[in-house]
Amino acid sequence: MSKQLFQVSSRFLPANPVARTKRQPAIVGVDGSALPNLVPQLAFAPAGQQPSGDVLICIFQRGGMDGLSALIPYAEGANYYDLRPTIGVPAPGGGATAAIDLDGKFGLHPSLLPFKDIYDAGKLAVVAATGSVDPTRSHFDAMRFMEQATPGNKTTGTGWIARHLESIASQNTSPFRAVGLGSSVPASLRSSGTLSALALESIVDFHLQGRWDQIDKIRAELSSLYSVAAPTDLLGRQSKLVFDTIDLLDTLSSTTYTAANGAVYPADDYFAFGLMQIAQLIKAQVGLEVACIDIGGWDTHETEGTNGGYFSDLLGSFAKGIAALYTDLGTLTQKVTVVTMSEFGRRAEENASHGTDHGHGNCMFVLGGGVQGGKVYGNWPTLAPDKLDDGDLAITTDQRDVLAELVSKRLKNPALTQVFPNFTPSPLGMFTAA
Repeated sequence: MSKQLFQVSSRFLPANPVARTKRQPAIVGVDGSALPNLVPQLAFAPAGQQPSGDVLICIFQRGGMDGLSALIPYAEGANYYDLRPTIGVPAPGGGATAAIDLDGKFGLHPSLLPFKDIYDAGKLAVVAATGSVDPTRSHFDAMRFMEQATPGNKTTGTGWIARHLESIASQNTSPFRAVGLGSSVPASLRSSGTLSALALESIVDFHLQGRWDQIDKIRAELSSLYSVAAPTDLLGRQSKLVFDTIDLLDTLSSTTYTAANGAVYPADDYFAFGLMQIAQLIKAQVGLEVACIDIGGWDTHETEGTNGGYFSDLLGSFAKGIAALYTDLGTLTQKVTVVTMSEFGRRAEENASHGTDHGHGNCMFVLGGGVQGGKVYGNWPTLAPDKLDDGDLAITTDQRDVLAELVSKRLKNPALTQVFPNFTPSPLGMFTAA
């Protein structure tokens, strides 16, 4: 039976205010399709059933973010600044472009200033020298390995989030337990067959395709065809859930959303718009379990612009959007965990074009009510020449260590061997139990 029972349409989001330059071609997905800079993907539980654990928001920075310009190891001194004579971010106290001190060793890029209050409140943690342990520098392989959480294995076929959702399927018997909204489902949500996903680019523009003056007639005929009013079989129940989802989104789109707690989402910002929709869905209590959202453009091979340029602007968009979401959700953040990742970091040494090439180790940001934040986690390997991994920051914390602890403690799923096959996690102690 085909999973695509109905075709839905959602017009594309506003243009990304951080324009892609010629040096940043569009990222292409594992299946060969072009990936936009932002595609929100949303996984729902049946109406009325809320997740027992946290709502997970997974943010993927596609293109390979320069973690050494986001989390600055300024205490390294010459080990850092000699490798980056023009793009190194100054140590704290060095002016407007200087790093924001965290712990006397590391600092945040100044564009990440919106994170500082959350960090100081103990609800944001940073993981240093982390990533996927496979050494590939291919965007496509690295993204696949990270989203499937099976580094080096190209035959897995399923994503770690999908395996998480499937491994607790007994709590939710609906075949439409996971409904993605948008045009492209990320590899992390691809399942073995028991999890379905649609795609949402805009709540307002989500509808059945066709002429507007014919939509009601089309819907009525489909409802009759699939026995939506009183479903008696699997297909009917699936169809009813599809129409119920459309009804719910119609209700949400008919109201003007107002952010709470003084939160301000950056205007005309591609990434912030997606986060605002996630906040709206969380507040609507539709049973949202997982939201995956992309922000692209991190492939900074030339003229990176860490000190007031392209990278600074993109990192600012990233931080402002997440901070607005956190503020908007207010007390709801007690049941929300946000985790960020990128397929790999950049080389420790800048190149001749004042940019950085594909590297290895990176950093992750994790925030939420259950995060034991205000700390930089991980075993820092240093940037000493004999500690570099073929010219890259070495990985000392497998990203699966972070994700496995999140799944276990915050998503309340003990089935780690199913979610992360052939892997024994080493928890960092980042999370309290939900």
